[in-house]
Amino acid sequence: MLTILLVDDDTEFTEVACTIIEFLGHEVLTAATLQEARDWLTKETFDHVLLDFMLPDGSGAHLFNEIDALAKQPRVTLITGHPSVKEVIKGLCGPNIDYLVKPIQREEIEAVLSTKSKPKETEDTITKHFDLLIGESPVMKELYKLISRVSKTSANVMLLGESGVGKEVVAAAIHRASESEGPYIATNCGAFSKELIGSELFGHEKGAFTGAVGKKEGVFEQAEGGTLFLDEITEMPIDMQPNLLRVLENKVVIRVGGTKTIPVNCRVVSATNRTMEEIAQSKVLREDIYFRLAVFPITIPTLRERKQDIPLLAKTFIEEFNKDNGSSFKWDDAQLDTLQAYDWPGNVRELRHFVHRAAIMSDPDGSSIELPKTIESPFAQKQSTAPALQAGRTIEDVEKELIYATLEKVNGNKTMAADMLGISTKTLYNRLHAYGDLSKDD
Repeated sequence: MLTILLVDDDTEFTEVACTIIEFLGHEVLTAATLQEARDWLTKETFDHVLLDFMLPDGSGAHLFNEIDALAKQPRVTLITGHPSVKEVIKGLCGPNIDYLVKPIQREEIEAVLSTKSKPKETEDTITKHFDLLIGESPVMKELYKLISRVSKTSANVMLLGESGVGKEVVAAAIHRASESEGPYIATNCGAFSKELIGSELFGHEKGAFTGAVGKKEGVFEQAEGGTLFLDEITEMPIDMQPNLLRVLENKVVIRVGGTKTIPVNCRVVSATNRTMEEIAQSKVLREDIYFRLAVFPITIPTLRERKQDIPLLAKTFIEEFNKDNGSSFKWDDAQLDTLQAYDWPGNVRELRHFVHRAAIMSDPDGSSIELPKTIESPFAQKQSTAPALQAGRTIEDVEKELIYATLEKVNGNKTMAADMLGISTKTLYNRLHAYGDLSKDD
């Protein structure tokens, strides 16, 4: 049995967490502020401290020095409602701090409280969800839930996300989860000229244009009873979009050069690396098309939002290389830490490319992997979603930038910002008051 100190001002979370901790057979004491936590630390000895990052009277990180000074030092797990906190604070607090991101599942609490050393991941323990997707981070678990739910319907899905996040893999996962009897057909709307995209989508009859030596089924016909994946949908010429709208509305196609209407029935999964705001502002996609395609929009997380998945992905990619090339390369822990510390602006695609490049330059007769001198790709433009971490910055500076970045993301809505940060609205108001800024309206 462990003695746990839970420091969090979210009463609803505290109540649930205490129930879970006691169910696991441990004793738990609670504190809602830094001062209450300090009082407990002077009176009791703890095996583990679960510590909220943002508390009403300051950052939980301020307790680290006091915990380090204790005769018996407890393990510390930092709790946050914002995934980017983990990477920002990691540089300030060191690599030995565990992290939990709200909402927290019972299994996650049980894992961090386990006194047993965690077994090293082996290739056999890496789960491929829907036989395709890899990752156990909270954002990926949320993605799996969305895939499972939409797959039970026939709704069209629009996948949004940066280049390299794996939109086509997610599209294939939706098809696989749906267990539809028809095929999965994929095409890229940005890969065809204006003259040929009509033929690709809707097919053509013999003699419809120069070079049309026979009739051809379009991808809508090919995907009958299954799933059609339209990648780079926002690159489709605007004057072709009314033709697509007619197919989506009427469920029939007319081949180029033909007059006969052909019934089609398939789910359409489309994808773009533009955000919803960019789509609306740039007018690259008609509004009526958007609402037909994005019945169920899904935003795929970037790799920097799920860094805990990087070791799993790196191990998978090196095993793929080993299988294809008869090699036996393995990562060491320091190399995986190096990969996990990088932001990977090119996302999963960039990581896969880097892993294969590292394997190629390594000694094929050994098992050690030689990392290239630089990780950064010349094509990957680094995108920052969290305050830059620089030596000499204070916890207050990082916390302040994080709050303002979150407020900007939700257009100043304090209730939404507090929810994303995992703090109470009162705590958020207190912070803004301390910064001398209460100008952002809900």
